[in-house]
Amino acid sequence: MTALPVVVSYGGVNAAGRSSFDQSYRRMVLESLPEQERRRTVAGIASLMGLGASGEADAIQEAVVSGTLIRRIEDHVFNPDQAPWNTLMSVSAGDNTEIRFQARRRHLPEQLPLHWRVSDLGAGTVEVVISGEQQLLVPDSKDFPVKAAGQLPSGFDPGAGYNSRSQPRGLQMAVVGASDALNALGLDWSVVCSRVRPDEIGMYASSCLGQLDDLGWGGVLKSRWAGSRPTSKQLPMALNSMPADFINAYVLGSVGHTEAIAGACASFLYNLQAATRDITAGKRRVAIVGGSEAPITVECIEGFMNMSALATAEGMAKLDGVDYVDPRLHSRPFCENAGFVIGESSQYLILMDDALAVELGADIHGAVPGVFIDADGVKKSISSPGPGNYITFAKAAGLMRSILGEESLRRRSLIMAHGSSTPQNRVTESQIFDRVASAFAVDNWPVCAVKAYLGHSMATASGDQIVAAIGAMRHGVVPGIKTGRAIAEDVYRDHLNIPLADLDLGAEALDGTFINAKGFGGNNATGVLLSPRRSESMLARRYSHQWSDYLKRREATRERARGYEQDADRGELRVIYRFGEGMIADEQVAITDREITVPGFGCPIPLTDPNPYDDMG
Repeated sequence: MTALPVVVSYGGVNAAGRSSFDQSYRRMVLESLPEQERRRTVAGIASLMGLGASGEADAIQEAVVSGTLIRRIEDHVFNPDQAPWNTLMSVSAGDNTEIRFQARRRHLPEQLPLHWRVSDLGAGTVEVVISGEQQLLVPDSKDFPVKAAGQLPSGFDPGAGYNSRSQPRGLQMAVVGASDALNALGLDWSVVCSRVRPDEIGMYASSCLGQLDDLGWGGVLKSRWAGSRPTSKQLPMALNSMPADFINAYVLGSVGHTEAIAGACASFLYNLQAATRDITAGKRRVAIVGGSEAPITVECIEGFMNMSALATAEGMAKLDGVDYVDPRLHSRPFCENAGFVIGESSQYLILMDDALAVELGADIHGAVPGVFIDADGVKKSISSPGPGNYITFAKAAGLMRSILGEESLRRRSLIMAHGSSTPQNRVTESQIFDRVASAFAVDNWPVCAVKAYLGHSMATASGDQIVAAIGAMRHGVVPGIKTGRAIAEDVYRDHLNIPLADLDLGAEALDGTFINAKGFGGNNATGVLLSPRRSESMLARRYSHQWSDYLKRREATRERARGYEQDADRGELRVIYRFGEGMIADEQVAITDREITVPGFGCPIPLTDPNPYDDMG
């Protein structure tokens, strides 16, 4: 009997707000919510933004609307009208003119330029005298062509809820995102650990670009130019494995399996594939899958901009034939567009095998029966698309048909597109969907692209898509591409329905969603996500003899989760940061020739596996 990986919790934060309990999804379809749900959504996000509950309701809603989703880059990040820059200038010092300054000797280059005279002042300090003509970097600023980004809600500081000193923003977001998922689980983590072996828990998470701000790679690479040196924390914290490592060390306290797979913009699905592979193989019973990306820096944005990949203010104005386009409208998947908008996000899922989920009374938010990954083959440009995504998407369609049947695939499924908002992607991705739809006799296939709201969060983009898909399948409203005026003429859509407004299909209209991702280098992935309702019906058949008992246990789980939801909607995120808490001493690990026992986990790790190569002995 093959284990089914089921989603028992999800959490995180992106430009639309908190992920748990569908808050970020509800922000994307705010105009389509019933009045009570709209007020609840606005109040919860307002608390996250530090706006409080007092004040006039319309003013608070306006602050929430203007302070979320894609918008102009905020000045606390950098002022895009006066972005920091260094200008290389020639400075001439004649016979009677000298430039003098003092510096630490270790901060100077080993080979000094000509016309530099250095005098030792003691204690490692020198005086530098420059004469002749020199080229110097002079601090300056310039108007930055890119004005928009998918930033976390205005006023929300991910590091404010715990002792986050010296931690890059991406890791602060990782701690917040994983804490949100763990708190929303509705089960005490110690209870989960008591039912499994330590190595039956797996952590699968990464970032694509690493930590790029001044507390990570940014500080490492700029330190010598800035007259300083890297700290002992900057380089290790910069690594793209840290969204997994930090959660193991400071949130979960896990000693189990860990992986940090990078597959460019498909990284989240790469990690999800590894987790579902291990659960279905029986190697893991619990898996935490996630990622965190904080790429909104001048240097990172300029790198993508120089590839002509990003929407610029000038490009959008030219596209629309006007002098100015609101930055909120710069991301337009499948419409006339001029590049993508960069975003930041942290997303984490908690998965269990179906047997453990039923045993513990975990809530079921969906299931992931498969994720498919294929490369593009020979390429001219490493960033261009290729045929690999035809394979991933067709295999995913075949799997959904096998599990749910023809009717669910053709009439009750949704495509959550990569939808990056570039002219090339809108053509190539839509062609894949349209051709697969034709092959499987699917008509009017609904397509959603949440990068219209959130921007492109790189490694975490598929996580954004998954939490939005769970919300869409539960509530029945598919977010439309409300930033565009019309679908572009070169988009393939004979068999597709790409709505420009929210599409209300009904609360039980969807049985499953395809999560699609395309990444530089030929990193393609498509995952199959079954709806909460269909996942539950499958489990009810498999566990019919104990289903009523499970439902009783689940109600207690939901009650505990609701307690966290109420706190979170008041801005109390209960961030988990176990710095040095519950450390396991070497002598506490009990070892025999039969098993290893680790404190805090209910089952020992056996050391008596049979010989897998006994036919060769």
